[in-house]
Amino acid sequence: MTTVETTGTARDGRSASEVLVWSRSLVEATLRPAADTLPASMRRIAGYHFGWWDERGEPSEAGGGKAFRPALALLSAEAAGGGAASALRPAAAVELAHDFSLLHDDVMDGDRTRRHRPTAWAVFGISPAILAGDALLTLAFDVLASGGGPITAEATRIFSAAVQELLDGQNADVAFEGRRDVGPAECLAMAAGKTGALLGCACALGALFGGGDPGQVEHLGAFGRDLGLAFQLVDDLLGIWGDPEVTGKPVHSDLRSRKKSIPVVAALTSGTPAGGELAGLYHRPEELSGSELARAADLVEAAGGRDWTRLEADELLARALRHLDAAGAPARPAAELAMLARLVTRRDH
Repeated sequence: MTTVETTGTARDGRSASEVLVWSRSLVEATLRPAADTLPASMRRIAGYHFGWWDERGEPSEAGGGKAFRPALALLSAEAAGGGAASALRPAAAVELAHDFSLLHDDVMDGDRTRRHRPTAWAVFGISPAILAGDALLTLAFDVLASGGGPITAEATRIFSAAVQELLDGQNADVAFEGRRDVGPAECLAMAAGKTGALLGCACALGALFGGGDPGQVEHLGAFGRDLGLAFQLVDDLLGIWGDPEVTGKPVHSDLRSRKKSIPVVAALTSGTPAGGELAGLYHRPEELSGSELARAADLVEAAGGRDWTRLEADELLARALRHLDAAGAPARPAAELAMLARLVTRRDH
């Protein structure tokens, strides 16, 4: 996940920074004891990835993610009329699944930097990082099911389906790199699985554990799915034009790895001269130079890929907010969910 800005305040509520600090503190109180149950070899890598310690196991102030997905789960529980504490297990499970996907994603993409320091595979090796990701996913199911109760079976079904969608999306993302005929609709479907599924799961599980009725669970889940897809579109923009100081990744990182991200696919299928020139660059077997990467970014924009992606993200955000309204949430959690949604789809790009 690319760095999320935390400025902004919900009307009559907390700031985004306050919400995310609150979410992180709550979910870490569940995550740390759960991580302690991992085998020592897996715990060492997981703790490094979470930012809890360095590669030697010494305490670190590197910090992990912003706990955005747990925040969605906790606020969705409140939006459904329950308390945030009721959704701690699903919030932690979703965060563990997210970090499982990041560990694997870094290996598949060959990314050597995340959150402004070396990725886990770059420090510990490819196979250990993959196994640590597997361990986190297994732990996620264990955490989700640990409390028992009548909703555990339904929660596990929702969670399992979201993970399967995530894996299908990741597989499509990798497969697209070897194809020249990827269209925007396919790309959006891939992103809906890769990112939308888990955000939708976070919101649906939060609502479920918060005692929401089926309509609230459905609407909040749809809010998360649409938000997740909008989030991925903005992330794709950042993968080309993002500031490395903000994203923690090199400039033009997605172009360097020839990813078929949504702005790129929109440009390649635009039928414009700029799109044709971009195809010539993008499908070359040789590595692109710095000047060629800059030219490729200019061509994506000239072909309309940047504007098309931004408009799609705006439309998805509007649809997500309509689902949030339909859930009939109390004012404060509804305002804070809307605030987070607007922030993550208005990042520097």
